[in-house]
Formats: sequence, structure tokens, C-alpha cells
Amino acid sequence: MSTFTATLQKFDKKGEKTGWTYIEIPIDVTTAMKPGQKTTFRVKGTLDDFVINQIALVPMGEGAFIMPVNATMRRRLRKEEGASVKVAIEADDSPVSLSADFVECLQDDPDALKFFETLPKGHQNYFSKWIEEAKTPETKASRIAKSLRGLSMGMGYGEMIRYFKNQR
Repeated sequence: MSTFTATLQKFDKKGEKTGWTYIEIPIDVTTAMKPGQKTTFRVKGTLDDFVINQIALVPMGEGAFIMPVNATMRRRLRKEEGASVKVAIEADDSPVSLSADFVECLQDDPDALKFFETLPKGHQNYFSKWIEEAKTPETKASRIAKSLRGLSMGMGYGEMIRYFKNQR
């Protein structure tokens, strides 16, 4: 397991990553875990004492990777942009399972399913994870409905989130 200290940073205007909070992963760390890797891969470990698993490292070009640190992670860490975190990570090659409720609903929407199956596995996981993070059954049902609608309209996860955010 690789260990290092990182600073929470935040993107200003950076396309789909605008507003993301993240940490930079040292190139020697990613090279040790996945030599020659240029695409997203998942890691597990800890940020301070907060246990993480199935967290995607996002490639930024020239061998550099970042780890997005979402609001749930920041709340658990009780830290925001500029704070330091102790990182201990290793590659996480365990299989990711999709939300059973979401998969069942996808079977009833051929257009959404057809588009969903064209997405890379990591992008499929974004939908599933977002749905499973819902705290109430009502929110979960709403997220499934939004996902199905977005997918049937040919939208990926980020596009779908922005579309429904603008519908408010």
C-alpha cells in the first residue's frame, strides 16, 4: 500500500470537472500500482481514517491521475479545499456490482438499456453508485427515474445530472 500526504484542491472552470474537489496522486504511486496505465482504475485504502474502496482515479494526461473527493467524503473527513489528508491506497480490482433495482428497471426500458450498454463500465458505475447513495426510498426511486429518462435520451451521467439540475 502506498502512503503519502496530499492537499485537497478544487477546479475552477475545467469542463465537466468544474467545481470538483480532488487530490493529485503522485505519478510514482500510480506507476507502482498500475505500470503504464493511462485509463481510469479503482483504488481502496484510507483518507486519514476514512476507509475508501472502489474509488476511481481519473487520468489527467502525461501519466498524472487525480482522485475526486466528493461531498460525502469531505463531510466524513471534515475537511475542505486547502486541507491536508493522509492517503494510503492500493489498486482495487474487485468487481463492481450494479444496483439490482436499477438493473431491474433498465430491463423494462429498451432504449435506456441499449444506450446504457454502450457506456464504458466506469460510466455505468456512476449511475449505479449515485442511485445506491440515496438516503430514502423516495430519492432512490427518483434517481432511477431520472437515470432511465436521461439514458433513453442518450445522455451520459454528467449530461443527465446537468440536464435535471437545469430543470429545477
